[in-house]
Amino acid sequence: MKYAGMITGGVRLPRRLLAIAVILAGTGFPDPSRAIGTVERAGDIVQILLPTTAYGATFYMDDRQGRSEFYRSFLTTFAVTHSLKNIINKKRPDGGDQAFPSGHTGAAFQGAAFIQQRYGWVYGIPSYLGASFVGYSRIHADRHDLADVLAGAALGIGTNMLFTTNYITYSVTPTVGEDGVGATIRFRW
Repeated sequence: MKYAGMITGGVRLPRRLLAIAVILAGTGFPDPSRAIGTVERAGDIVQILLPTTAYGATFYMDDRQGRSEFYRSFLTTFAVTHSLKNIINKKRPDGGDQAFPSGHTGAAFQGAAFIQQRYGWVYGIPSYLGASFVGYSRIHADRHDLADVLAGAALGIGTNMLFTTNYITYSVTPTVGEDGVGATIRFRW
């Protein structure tokens, strides 16, 4: 496989993945400098930070299966969100178009739900708090109403329910030896 270059920490990205990331970043992520208020700007940043952290965790954990599950969840959330935006074309509270569902909230909850479902509630609780803040920031900025935000959250969580499995696994193996019987318990963290 050909590699495009190095990322911080020595992780290499395949060229196709780098190209997909650039395309998605240009079409689906907001420009934080366009945010009008501090809350909206912070929400824009957290909306990008959560899926980026989820994706980065798959490299940190050397979790190839998780990375594959992340791709499925992320791309499905992205495709369904933007398809619904175009089909429904609901007016935003501020007068703009394509309010339903909230893409910011969908992306944030996709990242949060992936982290929680793959790596556990210890990491999931702060992730969900961050995603909830993103939803609040969209309502606060008058870009979405509650229905838009709840639909985005449901999409982000729902795609992970379809594609993401738990990383923390264990196995119990019975053992028999000269000293008796027992069990070996193995955990993968």
